[in-house]
Amino acid sequence: MRAKPGYKLDHLVRERYPSFIDALRDLDDPLTLLHLFATLPAEGRLGISASTVDKCRRLVLEWNAYVARTSSLRRVFVSVKGFYYQAEVAGCSVTWLVPHQLAQVLPADVDFTVMLTFLEFYATLVQFVMFKLYHNLGLRYPPVADKSLEAAAAGLAGIMKDIAGLAADEQQQQGEQQQQQDGTAAAAAALPDVVQRLGTLGKKLQQLQQQQQQGDTAAAAAAAAEDESEELPEIDSGCGDDSDSEADSEADAAEDEEEEEEDEEGSSAEESEEDAAGSEEEQQQQQQQQEAAGDDDDAAGVSGAAVAGGGLGSVDPDDDAGLCSVLLQGCVFWLAREVPREPLLLMIRAFGGTAAWEGPGSPLQEADEAITHQIVDRPTQGHKFLSRAYVQPQWLFDSINHRVLLPAELYAPGKVPPPHLSPFVDNEAEGYTPEFARTIKQLQEAARAARRAAAGLATEAAFLQDGSAADAAAAAAAAAPGEDDAVAEKVYQKELAKELRAAQGVEAGDADQGSEEEEGSEQGSDEEEDAAAAAAGKKRKAAAAGATGKAAEEDEEAAMADIMMTRKNRKLYARINRAIEGKAERVAALEQRKAKLAGQQQQQQQVAAGGRPKRQRKAA
Repeated sequence: MRAKPGYKLDHLVRERYPSFIDALRDLDDPLTLLHLFATLPAEGRLGISASTVDKCRRLVLEWNAYVARTSSLRRVFVSVKGFYYQAEVAGCSVTWLVPHQLAQVLPADVDFTVMLTFLEFYATLVQFVMFKLYHNLGLRYPPVADKSLEAAAAGLAGIMKDIAGLAADEQQQQGEQQQQQDGTAAAAAALPDVVQRLGTLGKKLQQLQQQQQQGDTAAAAAAAAEDESEELPEIDSGCGDDSDSEADSEADAAEDEEEEEEDEEGSSAEESEEDAAGSEEEQQQQQQQQEAAGDDDDAAGVSGAAVAGGGLGSVDPDDDAGLCSVLLQGCVFWLAREVPREPLLLMIRAFGGTAAWEGPGSPLQEADEAITHQIVDRPTQGHKFLSRAYVQPQWLFDSINHRVLLPAELYAPGKVPPPHLSPFVDNEAEGYTPEFARTIKQLQEAARAARRAAAGLATEAAFLQDGSAADAAAAAAAAAPGEDDAVAEKVYQKELAKELRAAQGVEAGDADQGSEEEEGSEQGSDEEEDAAAAAAGKKRKAAAAGATGKAAEEDEEAAMADIMMTRKNRKLYARINRAIEGKAERVAALEQRKAKLAGQQQQQQQVAAGGRPKRQRKAA
């Protein structure tokens, strides 16, 4: 009678989820509940046993290891409740919530019995799903976790070590190294003469090099001696005839003429050389300018490549799944003690990066020069390595959400980071786009251009002007009748003024006629202005009347549509209108708040620039 009957829930899972896709679509709540109980303490009074918590913890680690192995993670958002994750598994989006790793206080007004009943069914469902997912990858299930890493709070690293085959790779490398060592030792024992000759080969090569250098120096000395013997000067004896002296004077004159001709030729040659040198200098300057322009282009490309992340040229820029798997490729992160290790490790592994930490299981040490980023969450960082960037954990969340490596200067330790924008919100649908979202959009465009350039894809025009051209043509067509009416009105006023001047024709002399013509022209211009003002007023009145008439027609049509609706559709339409009005009110409130914050920041900057304002003394 004391034996408790056993039961299984396998048949319930098969009945409720006839296909694997159905189970994946209903995986949000099971994962959230499993993560919740994995962080709760064991409490026998409430029915939460230690085995239940351990089972939830194991299933959670298995799921996280699968997501990291397949690079299925897509979005992460940090809130007060915890970490919101979204992964894409077999074409289905799975979203779950992970609580923060804090001391949990179990409330007394919660019925944990009902929650444990759901947990039992959900754990069975997740086991079925994980068995299918692991076998699709050709991995054994359940995976074997490393006990030492699990004891050191690195359970995810332990499971990933097993499913990634890192242990097998290490054993294989050790076996290959041992075989190489055994092979070299056997060769040395079998061929001692060969080993001895190889050992003396270096000395022989040094001797040959020394002999060659000695021969080169001797040949150089002999060549120098021959040059000196050929360049010895001739000595004049001083005994000669007058004829010889005349011949010598004629020879000297000829030599002088030859020297003058040579000087002229030399000067012309020097001028040509100077011109050539000047042209060469101009060419060098042009080349330097071209190189400087190329350097600027390269700098722009480097900026785009710097935010594009890893995998440039290896993935299609339009393939989001492939981009997620290589975004952090080449980045090595060191996780400080104060940051949450498991969420960061999951994100880094899922996006192709490498993570290291202080403790057992870490692939690197803190002083390793291969580390590119160090994630810290402290006000100040004392010792810094110049070869790495120091960022806050939010840098990693924002970078993977927007698929770009954001500037590390914005997330420096001790600095207020930019706003953490939710990837689950569509700014265009909400009608409000934050300032930082616009900055991120510019970085995304630069990264996309760099990825396309690296992939060898031709850049295409981003905007088509067919629609804008059609709108401009329609506007011109709409404005054309109004312009024709204005021109016709001006012509009519000019003709009317001419008729009036002709009717007044007073022949009183040239002077009087000139004065009358001036008065007539002034009167005609005044009449033209009055007529143009009257026409403009009529047009404004007509436009206002047309607008009011159009608004009245729209109101009548809306009233008629409201009358023709059924009661259910009328309520739905009213709810839609209320939602639109509420959205507009929220956008207006956000704009007001943004303007208020901008004003406060401006005042703070002014105070900081002008110094602390002096306090006024109270009057005695």
